[in-house]
Amino acid sequence: MSFSKELKEELSKVTNLSNKEAVKYELIGYLISSNINIQDKKLKFSTENEYNINRFSKLLNNIGINDYDITVQGKWFVITVNKEELKGIKYEKVEIESLAQEQIKWLIRGVYLGAGSINNPERKYHLEIELKQKEIAEMIMKVLQKFNIKSNIIKKKNDYAIYLKDGEEISKLLALLGANKAVLQFEEIRVKREMNNKINRIVNCETANLNKTINASIAQIEAINKLKKNKKFNKLDEPLKEIAELRLKNPDASLTELGQMLQNPVGKSGVNYRLKKIMELANEK
Repeated sequence: MSFSKELKEELSKVTNLSNKEAVKYELIGYLISSNINIQDKKLKFSTENEYNINRFSKLLNNIGINDYDITVQGKWFVITVNKEELKGIKYEKVEIESLAQEQIKWLIRGVYLGAGSINNPERKYHLEIELKQKEIAEMIMKVLQKFNIKSNIIKKKNDYAIYLKDGEEISKLLALLGANKAVLQFEEIRVKREMNNKINRIVNCETANLNKTINASIAQIEAINKLKKNKKFNKLDEPLKEIAELRLKNPDASLTELGQMLQNPVGKSGVNYRLKKIMELANEK
């Protein structure tokens, strides 16, 4: 099962159905999501997730609505209820910003269950929730800020999507939804990804340094061979000759390693000075 399906399964099993207020606001969340369609005074909710359709039906049952139909249309589960049955639920003009924090949490859980999705976090971080109205999307984005969760809005055909692409922000939203198991799994994936990225950065850095050392060594050897070809090598001072011979015999050695091989060892800067001098002499006309 995908991470996205596991998340919705976990949220669908949250045990707060005895709390009538929680049920009401979670249902409102569903009703303002983009997967709600109203035709001929009938309201339809569609989902590919069986747990999700069961959750929606339980919410209806808990507020006393038992007159609804559930059908399967291809890969979609569709629940249909008369709009009149929902007249006591003020979902069309809900003032989200005026709600209490717990009410906001319940509503956002419903919105996510209604039309939320999340990518496999092992590949990339991306969570979004689709809504019918831009005004509602903007209100939800604002209330998420109150929970220190940063999000953005994008237009998608006839709907609007709130989306998050930062791992930390997604983790905070999962916690807000009450998906404790998903948070632990997501954080485990985040740690692994960050560790792999750190290892890759180290490897890339070491590879770059190694390439730099090799390229410098090649240039130094070319300079030494040039001096020998032009009969200038034997005119070098003994310290320059010594480091030159060591470089020819140890093309892969670092400057520090070369310095330790000298009869009278010197540090990295001393070796670098001598090799630079050799290259300057080789380039003299």
